[in-house]
Order: sequence, then C-alpha cells, then structure tokens
Amino acid sequence: MIDYILFAIFFATCAAAASTGAMFQPGEWYEALNRPRWTPPNWLFPLAWTVLYVAIAYAAVRVVTVSNFAAKDVGLILGFWSLQITLNTLWSPVFFGLKRLGSAMVVIVFLWLAVAATAILFFMADPLAGAIFAVYLAWCSYAGALNFWIWRAN
Repeated sequence: MIDYILFAIFFATCAAAASTGAMFQPGEWYEALNRPRWTPPNWLFPLAWTVLYVAIAYAAVRVVTVSNFAAKDVGLILGFWSLQITLNTLWSPVFFGLKRLGSAMVVIVFLWLAVAATAILFFMADPLAGAIFAVYLAWCSYAGALNFWIWRAN
C-alpha cells in the first residue's frame, strides 16, 4: 500500500524540478537551433516528464516503505535520489535560460551518472523501483544524446 503523504512529499519535490521547465521554456531561440530529425515534438516533453516525475516519486516511496535496508542505507539511497532531482532541476535553466549548451551537457552527464547510481541502488532495495529508474535512465540517455547533438551542431 502506498503511503500517500510520503508520495506527496516526493512528488512536490519533483514538481519543484518541473517548475524550472515551466519557467524556462524553449521559445524562439530553441526553434531557431539546428536540431536533429529525431527531435521529438515540443508537446512530448511535458507529457514525458510528467509521467517520469510521478514514476520516480512512486519509486522513492517504494524504496522507503518496501526496502529491508537499514535506515543509514536508505539515507544513502535517498541522497542519490536528491542529487538526481537537484541536477534535473538545474538543466532547464542552464540550457533554456542561460542558453549554455555545453554547460547543459555537463549537467546532463552528471544527471545521467546520478540517475544510474540511483537506479542501481533502487534495484538493490526494490526491483520495481529500480526498473522505474531504468526507464528514467533511458530517457536521460536520449535527452543527453539530443543535448550533445544540438551543442555540437550549434
């Protein structure tokens, strides 16, 4: 059974991260960039991120409530969860706000590493939570490839 208060806390954290995407939207600058043919339509990003944010909040709740790890181990795992959501929060302002494509690439590399570490730790704590983070890692890989392509082409 899901702990709804705990879910609300994790989801509120994800919503705070999502707010930077709302504050720093693509706009004309992004539309003028040279982008690959495999760039998804703009409407897909908020949809994908909404699904991912709900999923990663749920995964965190599972780790806290289902895991048999000691409190200090759960603390380490949630430390990585906190790191990845912080880096996630940072990417939109760097890419869309500051228009620093190379710096955004650095952020997304560290985001990818944090998500990968979190996925591994989540798998150890709860396989379903780990699988959710594997999907998130796949999306971050795609976003990283897109960021890299745009950075190199512009």
